[in-house]
Amino acid sequence: LVYPPLMSEGKAPGMKSSYELALERLEKQGIKRPEDSPLTDEDRRAIADIRSRAEARLAELEILRRDKQAKAGDPVKRQEEEEHYLLERRRVEEDRDRKIEAIRKAKG
Repeated sequence: LVYPPLMSEGKAPGMKSSYELALERLEKQGIKRPEDSPLTDEDRRAIADIRSRAEARLAELEILRRDKQAKAGDPVKRQEEEEHYLLERRRVEEDRDRKIEAIRKAKG
């Protein structure tokens, strides 16, 4: 009686992970395989710091938005505040993404 290998023993010969299968499908569509350039611990800390600061700023914006929404009785004023909030939020997110991408490109 032969039992199949346990999960802890690794994958069976010839078996591919779902990640490997997805990469193969992308290559068949003409999409280049992502390059694995390892980030240093310093890079990871810098990225975590960027994300942390962005999340803090987004939380601050949300609190200010709620406060202004509660105080604004005029629907036009509320709409203006909402639009300003969305623009500021998008700016913070784009800034975060740009800084993270710069760190990753420096490794590539």
